[in-house]
Amino acid sequence: MRFAFISDIHGNATALEAVINDINKREVDHIVVLGDLSFRGPEPKRCLDLIRSLDATVIKGNADEWLVRGFNEGEVPTQAVDMLNRERDWTLKRLTDDDLQYLENLPTEALVDRGQDQLIHAFHATPTSLFENVLPDETEKIEHQLMQRDEADVYAYGHIHLPFVRSFHGKNVINPGSIGLPFDGHPLASYIISDLEESRHSFQIQRVAYNREHVVELYHQGGYPNIETMGRVVFYGVKP
Repeated sequence: MRFAFISDIHGNATALEAVINDINKREVDHIVVLGDLSFRGPEPKRCLDLIRSLDATVIKGNADEWLVRGFNEGEVPTQAVDMLNRERDWTLKRLTDDDLQYLENLPTEALVDRGQDQLIHAFHATPTSLFENVLPDETEKIEHQLMQRDEADVYAYGHIHLPFVRSFHGKNVINPGSIGLPFDGHPLASYIISDLEESRHSFQIQRVAYNREHVVELYHQGGYPNIETMGRVVFYGVKP
C-alpha cells in the first residue's frame, strides 16, 4: 500500500496544490496529514478547503490549536507574542466558524491501519504534546518520546520542518518536513512517499517546486502583518 505523508502546510495553498498534483501522479492509496494547516500563510481558507477535500487522515498541530484558542503563556517567545497575535487575527478574519470547529475537533494522534503490513502511529510533535521539539539527531528523545506505542511499526510526525527517515529496532521514524515553510535551507515543498507491503517497505523524501514568488506576492496583496519575515522563510527555506 502506498502512503503520502504531508505536514506543516501553514496556509501555503500554492505549495499544497503542487504537492497534491505530484501525489496524484504517484497512485497513492492514502494521505496522512500531520497538522499545522492554515496559520502563517497567505491563503488559510483555500488551504483548509483543499485539505478538507482530500480523503485523508488529518491530525491537529500546534498552529491549528493556536488558531482555535490563542497562545498560552510560555508557548511562544515573549518578544514574538504581539506579532503572532496580529498574524492570528489576520488569519481568523479569513476563516469561518465551521473552519474553526473543524480545526478544534481534529484528533491529536491516529493509528492508521488500512490493511497494510506496517501499523502507523501518526501525531504532530509527540504523542502527548503538540509543542515539544524532537530533532532528527536526538536519538534518546526519539526512542522515549516518539516511539511510545509498541504495537506501531512506523512513527510519523511533523512540527520541526526538517524531513528525515531513521530506523530503530526494526521500526521507522519519519518526518516529511514542511510543505509550506521548510526550515532546512531547501525551499521546495517537502513530503514523504511510503510503500508498505508484506516483508517490504520504503520511504522516499520528495521535493516539489512551486511558484514561491507568487506566494510572496500573495502576502503583499493580502496585507499580511509579518511580510518580511514570512517571505524570507518561503523564499529561502530558513527559520523565521
